[in-house]
Amino acid sequence: MRTDYAEVFQSEAAVDKYERVVYAPETYATAVSGRQRAFLRRLVRREFTARRPVQHDFACGTGRAIKLLHGVVRAAHGYDTSEQMLAKAREAGVYAKLHQVAEDGPVPEPATTDGPALVTVFRLLLNAPKDVRDRAIAFAARLLPEADSGLLVVENHGNRSSLRHLRHRRHRGNTWFAELQHAEVEQLLARHGFEVIDRRGFAVFPAGAYRREWLRPMARRADDLATRSRRLSGVATDVLYVARRIPK
Repeated sequence: MRTDYAEVFQSEAAVDKYERVVYAPETYATAVSGRQRAFLRRLVRREFTARRPVQHDFACGTGRAIKLLHGVVRAAHGYDTSEQMLAKAREAGVYAKLHQVAEDGPVPEPATTDGPALVTVFRLLLNAPKDVRDRAIAFAARLLPEADSGLLVVENHGNRSSLRHLRHRRHRGNTWFAELQHAEVEQLLARHGFEVIDRRGFAVFPAGAYRREWLRPMARRADDLATRSRRLSGVATDVLYVARRIPK
């Protein structure tokens, strides 16, 4: 686990690599993102029938999670500590109001909106220290004070119960190789009054399978099918957890 997670993305070079390399065409991350987009858009249409929600994306980075929901949410707000990330989001034309927040200190104050909210926290929990994780979920709790206030969706892109775990010994000493168990995510959410109501995996194969041209087509087809089964989320590498505040 990194202790300098927020500082890493203050670098323009790191931000540029994130966009050009991590999310380049045909990569593992891009394939996962496409599956997440389809799932999230169905989720919003199914769960918010009376009124479309306002999305609040914590640690929004370049606005990837916001772009996934363009057109199905009523409005969007993105929050990040990195001005470089926010600048890249503006450059990409992300349709949202973007807010720079402090790296530490009190839980950031969310933008004031009426009606239901959808809070998203993507690619943060895995590599962030415990206090940053808790700060993110505390932020979500401010926006979702009641069970009927909306939904929280968080991502774990390093599930310890997946095939990715088989290579953990090789990555010993690599500060970017972290793992999170399902129970750890559920406990984090429970500390702030949330319960998981759905869980979905978006890749059973690890990222390495997508870097091999001969294996990539098979991995993509298998992962496309695996996404349809909730049961396979237990062994998926990348997992989304849909949570709601526990009724009082």
